[in-house]
Amino acid sequence: MPLFIKKSSEPDEKLAILSRDSQYDLACACGTRDDEHRRRSNDHKWIYPVALPDGRSTFLFKTLLSNECVNNCKYCPLRARSDVRRCSLKPEELVRSFLSYYRAGRVSGLFLSSAVSNNPDSTMEEINRAALILRRQQFRGFIHLKIIPGASEEAIRQSVSLASAVSLNIETAGEENFKHLSTTKNYIRDIIEPVKLISRLTARGARYDRVKQTTQFVVGASTETDREIIDCSWKLYKKLALSRIYFSAYQRGAGSPDLPGESSGFSNRELLTREHRLYQVDWLIRKYGFAASEIPVDPAGNLSLEIDPKEMWARTHPEFFPVNVNKDDKYRLIRVPGLGETLVSRILAFRRSGTRMRSIDDLGRAGGYLKKAQEYVVF
Repeated sequence: MPLFIKKSSEPDEKLAILSRDSQYDLACACGTRDDEHRRRSNDHKWIYPVALPDGRSTFLFKTLLSNECVNNCKYCPLRARSDVRRCSLKPEELVRSFLSYYRAGRVSGLFLSSAVSNNPDSTMEEINRAALILRRQQFRGFIHLKIIPGASEEAIRQSVSLASAVSLNIETAGEENFKHLSTTKNYIRDIIEPVKLISRLTARGARYDRVKQTTQFVVGASTETDREIIDCSWKLYKKLALSRIYFSAYQRGAGSPDLPGESSGFSNRELLTREHRLYQVDWLIRKYGFAASEIPVDPAGNLSLEIDPKEMWARTHPEFFPVNVNKDDKYRLIRVPGLGETLVSRILAFRRSGTRMRSIDDLGRAGGYLKKAQEYVVF
């Protein structure tokens, strides 16, 4: 029996549904403090924080243009034939709603995505038209546009020309893992090649080098290991110069029953821990100078769920320690478990002032992080 799918008609009702359904895409912001997490407005729209390249932050109005999808991505709750309320907004309707929030000072940017309601290019045409209307109305603020897998080069070029940031979600590491996720998309043609094109268009010195590119992995929906995700992330950063990579734990019940993630050995809680560990690895790579090959994994290729990757690295490299707090450089200090950027900056400031530290207490109250550091340092 075919599913009965009720369609919504009023623009405000549509926007409430489409804003809610946009929650599955994280490739715009990820918080480490309470004030950095997404929040729901009084009218049930998602408002997302995002860090700008110059260090400032802004709040994004985040929504889909449509949740009517012809693709059957097995991990996606909005996939074709799933039983959800379907609706679409016209670009003009979206712009009016966004501008009402913007003029009221409630948001300062837009994250716009869409399900594939017809084909990739017709969907990109609608996304780009909304952005074009905003730019023609002299909106100069932050616009993050989602690139639809399989979109043409022309459509991608137009998005890049209109956006402050773009993202095309890679979903998993490698073609074989991707085959478990979708029967309607080709990993190389529809995802990897467009990501490479965006990297060329936004490379340093290129016409659109101000535009940032991000992506997202769905962790645990397919059969990939953490090692595969880490190695793939390393290549995306080092070879294609992506600005940021996001990770979203797959949660059972959201996808097709035949999806590997529905029967994997990881519980939902463990998948959330995997996501957290991958963000920790991402920080080690982006901020602390670790190489992908340095990240320790177990024989199955996965990160420890009990011990964070920085501490695991320290445990497996006793020859690196102890680190001398009063003498060693930032590179060595930052690899000490429990010492992050803030504490290392404090140590270096102490040293510049000519103050010699004699114990961990000189850095502040010996909480959990500092107690962990005590095992690996000398004064």
